[in-house]
Amino acid sequence: MTIKEQYAVMHQTLNERQWRVFLGTEALKIGKGGISRVARLSKADRKTIRRGIAEVSEPTLPDGRVRQEGGGRKKIAETDGTLMTDLDALIEPKGDPMSLIRWTTKSLAHLCAALEEQGHRIKKSALALFLATQGFSLKANKKNIEGVSHPDRDPQFRHIKKTCETFKQGGDPIISVDCKKKELIGNFKNSGREWHAKGSNAVVNVYDFANLADGKAIPYGIYDTVRNAGFVNVGIDHDTAQFAVESIRRWWWQLGHTLYRRAKRLLIVSDGGGSNGTRNRLWKRELQKLVNEIGLAITMNHLPPATSKWNMIEHRLFSYISVNWRARPLTSLETVIELISSTTTKQGLSVQAMVDQNQYPTGIKVSDQEMAELTIVREAFHGDWNYTLLPQ
Repeated sequence: MTIKEQYAVMHQTLNERQWRVFLGTEALKIGKGGISRVARLSKADRKTIRRGIAEVSEPTLPDGRVRQEGGGRKKIAETDGTLMTDLDALIEPKGDPMSLIRWTTKSLAHLCAALEEQGHRIKKSALALFLATQGFSLKANKKNIEGVSHPDRDPQFRHIKKTCETFKQGGDPIISVDCKKKELIGNFKNSGREWHAKGSNAVVNVYDFANLADGKAIPYGIYDTVRNAGFVNVGIDHDTAQFAVESIRRWWWQLGHTLYRRAKRLLIVSDGGGSNGTRNRLWKRELQKLVNEIGLAITMNHLPPATSKWNMIEHRLFSYISVNWRARPLTSLETVIELISSTTTKQGLSVQAMVDQNQYPTGIKVSDQEMAELTIVREAFHGDWNYTLLPQ
């Protein structure tokens, strides 16, 4: 081992004070010219070596300290008394309060430049540490605001819970339904990251224009809350009430009628908008057709307004599908079906999926007379949210 290698090993092994003392003793052993020689071999500063020579004869510091109390570089907050005040002012949004255009200097580079204009000297690394000590951290936008809560939000959730318990005790099926976000079919970027060998990352189109796609996939999901099983009907046309009810029909004839041979009724929990919305007349008319076809009463419990993300299917099924196909381009319907069907969890989730090639035209009107012919029983508490369709 050379002398340079010996110094390198000792530097990694010793703490700050021990390293200084070691360099000092080495310089003392050499004698005249020792500081220059040790500095050249160890690549240490000459001041550090001189400090080490002085510490050779000094007593050991108490409590295992490596510096005298108060030693070391002062914190920038102690040396720059106005830094925090000026930084607070920079972080707040700026602009004309009468204008919708607002801006802020929130990147480290911009903050450093703005602080420098005010007479402060601070590097980006030091500013990042300072912001962290003051309780700041990088934040992204978080989707959490759906709208104003309905005053009967909590009572409706209690009502849904009570209804679910009643159906479960009776051995009747309970499903949570919703339509997942539509996806373009083609070599487009899919959010998320996945492990790949170096240099083998997937290359996709720069633009996600609809006219470049080979169609679209519309996944309508049915989640069996009792058996922790999912079924997804992937349409290619429009997300209409007819498509939503057809998806439930396919679940029933594919799975439900076998799993629940003794069922007398079916409970559906959904949000209150879209193709299965509370005000959607076509939804109720198509449900009546399904009720007559399968011979079971269907009870609907809609989630209150501004709570669609609380629907069980969102965090029990859709979230895991998104994780399973993250970073994978959905290049064909077959790929979509395969990725959905292969979704599993440690809790035992299983998913089946199928393609729906049917056309579902929009703009279908349901007359008042057709609505009057429905066999619908509305509950006393929010009959617009809670109702049952009986076989005719």
